[in-house]
Amino acid sequence: MRYTVSMEIAAPRETVVALLADPVHLPKWLRGLVSHEPVDGEHGQVGTVSRVVLQMGQQEMAATETITRREPSDLHELPADTPVHYEREIVADGMWNAARERLTASGPGTTLWESENEYRFDGVVMRVAAPLMRPMFRKQSRRHMADFKAFAEHGTDVRGT
Repeated sequence: MRYTVSMEIAAPRETVVALLADPVHLPKWLRGLVSHEPVDGEHGQVGTVSRVVLQMGQQEMAATETITRREPSDLHELPADTPVHYEREIVADGMWNAARERLTASGPGTTLWESENEYRFDGVVMRVAAPLMRPMFRKQSRRHMADFKAFAEHGTDVRGT
């Protein structure tokens, strides 16, 4: 299953990239985050493997995240016309996910965030149900993006909601 969602954020690309790259900010906008800890490597760097735990309703989901792409590797003093690519693979019981993020300056003081997501499932039931669940997965991705947008634009912290 694949889908792409995008959102414009009323903040300069450099600000958006800095907020996304700083692990201190993750709990402020990633709803349900219990923990996100590198087990091998440095947060956000290509090849880094992290253990991620999310609370989804009454259920806790643990996954392993591997950073597969970060371009440019140095996020300081980015040329205005250079898109930022940040990609990761997430593996959990019965599921594999690739998330490919692209951040571009879309105007003065605004950033376009495009997120391409691909999911694969091990179980027959989930493979059959996945196309029917696409709207739910897409809605969750848009919610995470909207939470980040509110955090980047207004400092809104999801832990207070």
